[in-house]
Amino acid sequence: MNREQELTRVTLVGSVGNLALLAFKFVAGIVGHSAAMVADAVHSLSDFATDLIVLVFVRISAKPQDAGHDYGHGKFETLATLFVALALVAAAIGIIVSGGVKFSRWLHGETLEMPGKLALWAALLSIAVKELLYRYTVAKGKALDSPAVVANAWHHRSDAFSSIGAAIGIGGALLLGEKWAVLDPIASIGVGIMLVKVAWDLLKVSTGELTDSSLPEETEKEIEDIICSFPQVSEPHNLRTRRIGNRIAIEAHVRLDGKMSLTEAHDIVSALEAALRARFGASTLVTIHMEPKG
Repeated sequence: MNREQELTRVTLVGSVGNLALLAFKFVAGIVGHSAAMVADAVHSLSDFATDLIVLVFVRISAKPQDAGHDYGHGKFETLATLFVALALVAAAIGIIVSGGVKFSRWLHGETLEMPGKLALWAALLSIAVKELLYRYTVAKGKALDSPAVVANAWHHRSDAFSSIGAAIGIGGALLLGEKWAVLDPIASIGVGIMLVKVAWDLLKVSTGELTDSSLPEETEKEIEDIICSFPQVSEPHNLRTRRIGNRIAIEAHVRLDGKMSLTEAHDIVSALEAALRARFGASTLVTIHMEPKG
């Protein structure tokens, strides 16, 4: 099974889980008279929508380079990560606003509606399922070096966080009585703030890649160390790095003995490129510009 098929399978597993959960949550929220559970169901709906986005963009990013995309289509996967992060922001804002409105109503003396036990069971089931989906998806995303799938995994966990907030609110109201129904909006606001932080981290990564940010300083240092490990090569400079989806691009200038034959210089640089690809992946784009010493 190739990378594209693996990513598709992972995302399909999540989408099936999201579809089943959102249907159950909507029913439990309506039958159980729980606004929190209905809001949680809407969150699951956003998860399902992002699953579809990832499925489409992962397929596009797997296409090889062509006349219109000399560096391949890897950044479509980064674009999918950006869309997932934006969807996460939207879901977080929705949760915070909804919780704030309920809290305001409670402050003005309104009695919030008591939820039913079915809604509580739906929240607990959602926590378990979504945490399992998170662990499965994030492990596969890291193994396959897919930022989009890792971002989607965090969307699974965000839904679990949302369900935790709903479970606290619903369980607190059922256990402590009607006046404690305000636990629901308070918990949802806290969850929303946590989701904003997760979304912000994902946005920084995706926008950095889309704007061709350099690789981390420690990664560039490792690249320079590999270059300098070749005794015939010296003075690496003009190092440029960036990510293109699930692979990286490295450009560097190096100095070689000017009296060396072109064939010998070519062989040394070819070995250097192979060493960099052995460390950072076979699909790494490496461009080495040779200059004579002195």
